[in-house]
Amino acid sequence: MPRIEVRKGEGIEKALRKFKTKLKREGIIDEIKKREFYDKPSQRRRKKKEAAKRREQRRRRLEE
Repeated sequence: MPRIEVRKGEGIEKALRKFKTKLKREGIIDEIKKREFYDKPSQRRRKKKEAAKRREQRRRRLEE
């Protein structure tokens, strides 16, 4: 679990913002969202295949 140091006189809002930023940088937020719902293996494969297709289309567009 990420830790942040809260300085004396620092507001809770700023500390929360720092904490959320650290979570996002470490990829924890993405991991939580990914595990929020169960994906069947076939759904995972389909999503992976679609993502690869989008990457390939984007790469081809940039080459032109």
